[in-house]
Amino acid sequence: MRVAMLSDIHGNSIALDAVLADIAVQGPIDEYWLLGDYAAIGFDPVGCLERVAVLPNAVFTRGNTDRYLVESLALDAEFDGFDTEKARAIAELHISFAWTQGYLRAIPKWLDWLKSLPLEHRVTLPDGTRFLGVHSSPGSDDSSGLHPELSKEALRKLFGEAEADIVCVGHTHYHMEANVDGIRLINLGSVSNPFPPELRASYVLLEANEEATKLEHYFVEYDHEAVIEATAKIDHPEIERITRFMRGEVKAGWMR
Repeated sequence: MRVAMLSDIHGNSIALDAVLADIAVQGPIDEYWLLGDYAAIGFDPVGCLERVAVLPNAVFTRGNTDRYLVESLALDAEFDGFDTEKARAIAELHISFAWTQGYLRAIPKWLDWLKSLPLEHRVTLPDGTRFLGVHSSPGSDDSSGLHPELSKEALRKLFGEAEADIVCVGHTHYHMEANVDGIRLINLGSVSNPFPPELRASYVLLEANEEATKLEHYFVEYDHEAVIEATAKIDHPEIERITRFMRGEVKAGWMR
């Protein structure tokens, strides 16, 4: 079997089209496994949902932003009332998610579709390998996720009870691999809104037969300036942040 795995599309149909085109030239694909964050923080939420929903033999799990779109936005993190920078960031996120919700309400089935997404995808591969796909970490769509600064103890706490041999995640927008207590951990990276230094979209191909399972990262160039132009054209409320993402100017907290 051959499976294409991708995550963190974030409403960026330009990047998604580039990834799907690259997957198409890799040869026949039996299934697509997608690990969440499909619509929010991007200029084309409906277009991205329309594209992924018609992929053949596709399996979907939810990401934290998918849940935020269908539930009350859980961004009430504690902050000092005088910390205007944090207050401004939280307000901007609320506005951004409200914009995407409004966009999706024009076609109500998409909010229902997001609401129906499961948290995890588990399957036993042909060689007996136990596979888990989840957006962030086992049992969660919004943990710290898999990133290079995690200690062995932190990896063990997040993934040690996975009950799987391979765990694939997204969430942190950073492709990488790790191993904890014999569990192979793979971060797919992101289709959109990348963290530097890798600004290309990324995805993973899984090939499995009765003898072995192989996973390989692929990286795809796309037109970041076209994304900026499309985002500005529709007056997206997060045009400034998306522009900074496209130009590699946004860093995750663990990078600072």
